[in-house]
Amino acid sequence: MAYIHYQGSDYLLEEGETVLDGLLRHGVTNVAFSCKAGACQSCLMQTAHDASPPLAAQRGLKETLKSKGYFLACQCRPKEDLTIQTPDEEGLSCLATLVEKKPLAPEITLLRMKPEAGFSWRAGQFVSLVHPEDPQIIRSYSIASLPETGLLELHIRHMPQGRMSAWAKAAALGDSLSLRGPAGDCFYLAADKTVPLILAGTSTGLAPLLGIMRDALASGHTGKIFLFHGALNADGLYLEDMLNQWQHKHPNITYKPCVLANGQDIVAEMKAAIASLNLAKAQAYFCGAPEIVGILKKAAFLAGVSSQNILSDGFLLAPPPR
Repeated sequence: MAYIHYQGSDYLLEEGETVLDGLLRHGVTNVAFSCKAGACQSCLMQTAHDASPPLAAQRGLKETLKSKGYFLACQCRPKEDLTIQTPDEEGLSCLATLVEKKPLAPEITLLRMKPEAGFSWRAGQFVSLVHPEDPQIIRSYSIASLPETGLLELHIRHMPQGRMSAWAKAAALGDSLSLRGPAGDCFYLAADKTVPLILAGTSTGLAPLLGIMRDALASGHTGKIFLFHGALNADGLYLEDMLNQWQHKHPNITYKPCVLANGQDIVAEMKAAIASLNLAKAQAYFCGAPEIVGILKKAAFLAGVSSQNILSDGFLLAPPPR
């Protein structure tokens, strides 16, 4: 067992307990977190006195962050005593200004934000927004726009008691907030422009898939591109007109919206559409609810897609307000 020294107090961790769980168990409330799965990077903390966190706690972080002692508190299980501190926001975050806002569906809002100069990203990655009134509230959203636009396009789904989505619903043009990132490896990678691309997701899992499609088209991709978008009901499907226009404009695009509540199975739709393809070199991208992402990954692998060509981001919900 190890002690964590944080803000002048010592906290004993139980065997195998993470820094985040230990601090929460001891009643420490001024720590930010969201997914608790090492995906969103909301729980970033920093070691003090040049101490080194376990390597597993830095998986997926940029080298610049690793070199400064940043780590994911939800993945950090130290074997020795460790002194930690909240991260220095300078150099970790940048400001972004809201320049466009519009509804996409009854519970989904599109935000376009202009980040400070020097912020770079790949379409399909995600950024973490820091709530302007409570920096402990950090939520991650995928990027649907190309960097050439200079604007981050995010699709925000409104959640019951969702504090960040409530901010998004009430935000006005010109409002600004801090963002972290980008992070994530779910972006267009095809060196061969003729390979099939399979993109499938649910709800706002469309956002990164949209970004990947935009990147592929801008890169001159000529291979087949299949997009499957699922929702529990018709209200959850959005941008259908635009995607249908893309399908008519680009002969290599096949767009399949799926209403899951009506018995349509997004996995069955995917299998039927790709059954005739040689999938040995295909690339697959899956985003949305983790349980559906897992099913899609398995289905693609069994259909012949190489595991190294399957990229995914599961959208994990933040826990209810403390």
